[in-house]
Amino acid sequence: MKPQDYIARWHDELTAIRRDLHAHPELGFEEHRTARVVHEQLGALGIEHHSGIGRTGIVAVIHGAREASGRAVGLRADMDALPLQEENHFAHRSRYDGRMHGCGHDGHTTMLLAAARYLAETRRFAGTVYLIFQPGEEGYAGAKAMIEDGLFERFPAEQVYALHNWPGLPPGQIGITPGPAMAAADRVEITIDGKGGHGAHPHAAIDPVLVAGHIITAAQSLVSRNVNPIDTAVVSLCAMHAGHPGAMSVIPAHATLVGTVRTFRPATQDLIERRLTELVGSIAAAFGARATLRYERVYPATINHDREAMFAADVAESLVGPDNVVRDLPPSMGAEDFSFMLQARPGAFARLGQGGAEGGCFLHNSTYDFNDDVIPLGAGYLAALAEAAMPLRA
Repeated sequence: MKPQDYIARWHDELTAIRRDLHAHPELGFEEHRTARVVHEQLGALGIEHHSGIGRTGIVAVIHGAREASGRAVGLRADMDALPLQEENHFAHRSRYDGRMHGCGHDGHTTMLLAAARYLAETRRFAGTVYLIFQPGEEGYAGAKAMIEDGLFERFPAEQVYALHNWPGLPPGQIGITPGPAMAAADRVEITIDGKGGHGAHPHAAIDPVLVAGHIITAAQSLVSRNVNPIDTAVVSLCAMHAGHPGAMSVIPAHATLVGTVRTFRPATQDLIERRLTELVGSIAAAFGARATLRYERVYPATINHDREAMFAADVAESLVGPDNVVRDLPPSMGAEDFSFMLQARPGAFARLGQGGAEGGCFLHNSTYDFNDDVIPLGAGYLAALAEAAMPLRA
């Protein structure tokens, strides 16, 4: 029996857990109720687990039928939600204003709990599985926090794997590719200092709004005229603040731009930071203003290790067949803090098809919901990775 068929027997129970988590979303490092649910579920199954790792993270430990191999594999799921107002109307919608499971971490947590139950009941592997319930993926670098809290020293996994739902693939498919999977995410904040004045007398002022407009326009040339066309990058200035909407005739003294840069290669990342710094300062100076750039490297690129990615694809194929495995899934310009774990240990990041993108419902959308139909396959795949990496031998 394939793992997903074994787990499917609990589908109704798992759906209830997932929908309960969806209704009670918690932001990064505030996942106290979510961690309590995980603790209670693992405790009821008699599974050893350790809390408070990386603040609100939990690691479960399951030993196989044999342990003499000394092998160990880590399986990771993220637990946190987004600061997003949900616009769904079903019964399990978020109970809280401004918080929503808009990326499917409720489903990821549920799938890892299901994998834990399966592995604890069957123990068809030789070694140890560490199930990592991670906080703060959405911008808080929870993976880094767990690593700095001794994750891999206390739970020495040789390899680590993660699975993320993907609306762009239909249910029943699994996608993975060696090399870059998700981009590095950098935050940029540009502060422009001009000279305030009367909108009717602009010659007596130094208008930071005008400067901001030129910076926004020029920033769009950074990729097209600096980055090699066979490489890729994104520069998006996504927010601007200057003045007051009620003051139509007041030129403000200051303006702020906030945005993001996405890259795969460190050299490209360095190039854009350097060129953006030069562009911001020179444009402001040309108008008699002053501008400073704060460039923050938030998450590195998520780079799958070649051998582990091919292994993960082979495991997927054993579950769903070759026609349902996308071995060359295009990289996403989204970002993932699982990247920190892949810098510490070899492993791979796979994506689980759940459909929905064709209807306009993609990740981080206010009408998104995790597809409960894929829970058994996702959980079975995670469990199968551990079984295949640490097989029992006669």
